[in-house]
Amino acid sequence: MSVIDRAIASITPVPSAEKRAEATAAARDAAVPGDWLSTALDHHEAIRAAFRSGRDAAPGEERLAARDALALVLNGHSLAEELVLCPAMARTATRARPGWPMASRPPPKMQMAELEAIAPDSQAWLDKWEHVEGAVLTHMYEEEHGWFLHLKAHAKDQDQLKTRYLQEFDRYVGG
Repeated sequence: MSVIDRAIASITPVPSAEKRAEATAAARDAAVPGDWLSTALDHHEAIRAAFRSGRDAAPGEERLAARDALALVLNGHSLAEELVLCPAMARTATRARPGWPMASRPPPKMQMAELEAIAPDSQAWLDKWEHVEGAVLTHMYEEEHGWFLHLKAHAKDQDQLKTRYLQEFDRYVGG
């Protein structure tokens, strides 16, 4: 992990597993099967599973396969989020909740690109993987703890969000 990665991790610690589980449960309670929120939460679970696979993968080719599997769901989800959910959040912004948080840390896509440059059989690869995982888990917690719940409660175009979110995810993932 780079010096910058360490500094950012110390400033923004990963919420505990218990807090993350509570946030996920609350978001699941607000979701309706098949809506944009349940789909986004399903993607979050697929991302968590992909991170677990990468942590458990054998050094070398297994780690590369895990990285590629993670990149597919992570990029599909983040693009659908950026193209559909972020604009919707901006439309529902208030003084109390000013819009989608733009984190000061490098986006996951940049972090994943850095991972490509690290030998998959090294400890440095696993360190970077765990750093990316921590950043993504923190981002997902922020969404599940507040941003997604706000959007679910205040966006007037829930059916349109579902349709567009799925279109953008499928455009990238090839659904």
